[in-house]
Amino acid sequence: MRKKINLLIVEDSEPMAMAYGEFVKDACNVDFAASLAEARRQSARNNHQLVLLDIQLPDGSGLDLLKEMRESGSEAGFILITADGSVETAVDALKLGADDFLEKPFSAERLRTTLRNTIEKRQLRSLVSQYERGSGRESFQGFIGSSMVMQGVYHMVEAAAPSKATVFITGESGTGKEVLAQAIHETSSRAEGPFVALNCGAIPRELMESEIFGHIKGSFTGAERDRKGAALRANGGTLFLDEVCEMDLELQVKLLRFLQTEVFRPVGSDQEKQVDVRIVCATNKDPMAEVRAGRFREDLYYRLHVINITLPALRERGDDIIQIAEHLLEIYSAEEGKRFRQISDETRKRFLEYAWPGNVRELQNVMRQIVVLNQGEQITNDMLPLSLKQMSPAAVTPVEAAMETLQQPEVLSTPVVPVEDEPTPVPVAAVQEESEEEILPMWQMEELHIERALKACGQNVPKAAALLEVSPSTLYRKLKSSGKG
Repeated sequence: MRKKINLLIVEDSEPMAMAYGEFVKDACNVDFAASLAEARRQSARNNHQLVLLDIQLPDGSGLDLLKEMRESGSEAGFILITADGSVETAVDALKLGADDFLEKPFSAERLRTTLRNTIEKRQLRSLVSQYERGSGRESFQGFIGSSMVMQGVYHMVEAAAPSKATVFITGESGTGKEVLAQAIHETSSRAEGPFVALNCGAIPRELMESEIFGHIKGSFTGAERDRKGAALRANGGTLFLDEVCEMDLELQVKLLRFLQTEVFRPVGSDQEKQVDVRIVCATNKDPMAEVRAGRFREDLYYRLHVINITLPALRERGDDIIQIAEHLLEIYSAEEGKRFRQISDETRKRFLEYAWPGNVRELQNVMRQIVVLNQGEQITNDMLPLSLKQMSPAAVTPVEAAMETLQQPEVLSTPVVPVEDEPTPVPVAAVQEESEEEILPMWQMEELHIERALKACGQNVPKAAALLEVSPSTLYRKLKSSGKG
């Protein structure tokens, strides 16, 4: 069961305070205070993650409490409420460290959304703060990289490892899905047990069942002896099924039963065997698209998709590209007996501009090729393979490309539903002199802005949300309300 948030409601109107508490009782442990003095006492006794604070209180302004708690180092999220919705008051509150501002009256859904977004924002700030203080790891269980997105992956691995829950890894080819599966195994209580990896896309379909569950001698042509399958070999450890969406539909039924019971029957045998394995699977496809296309069973998808970890593409990892390249340079130079020690500034820039369609695997091949075919102490652009040499000098990073796309005018082809919550600002570059007839409603401009962001980010909602500076949950909610989610 999800742990509740500790919330302090500071409101001098008891009916209003009770109503707010009722709105959020399913998600929050609520304390109440009707004055500044009581709020100070409550704050001293309890560790509140959120404070819903009325500005106008009998013994002073809520802004005084906000200022005091921020000066004392409080990391709680503050949402101020008032009947006076003046811009000046809101600005003062935000300058003092408030996270959001609500004007009475507001709906239960508006309050719940604001609380959720505030918690997400505070958690992100905490993660950024830890990273800036140097607590961000530069490597983890075979991965190299200190980017924020990889810190999140490392955290997910550590959170998921102690459980026996099935992990579903998604990501493009070459991003390191098997390395991630191995990391989950190595950080779990099963680390002393076997780790067995099976690529479902590399084995002929007629042999796949035998590869997973084994067979007995004579069960089919060529079965000259009994053979243990991956499920039995992984007993007490972890079974990694790579490219699981490539599995034949008939075999998916048998895999589903195995996941439910941990019992299987080798091909040709009438004896069942039981094992204790933890399943980790991976795909470079969109699993839900495979479900909709009828190529992957929906019940199997939900059985496997308990914990999802998405590995980012290399182009989304920023300076991790340079960290990985330098790490590989050191390894390959030692292996090949070369003197390479560094990468030139021009080549670093080229590495950061390149899209790396093959991800880390492509970077490994590029670095190996450079080291093998060249001599010297520094990697320069003239040593690069043709794919990197032919890049346009005007190449831009993915973020720059997305921002450029966001600023291009575009006309919506279909009407959209207005979204009332948290309108996204229109880019300055998109604001031009227009006649009254050309002016679009604010809700339509917001919808247009969201569509551009998603298009620029290849329909990647978390990436688009980051560029729009809203939480992914906010973006999903807006898409759903417009009928496009």
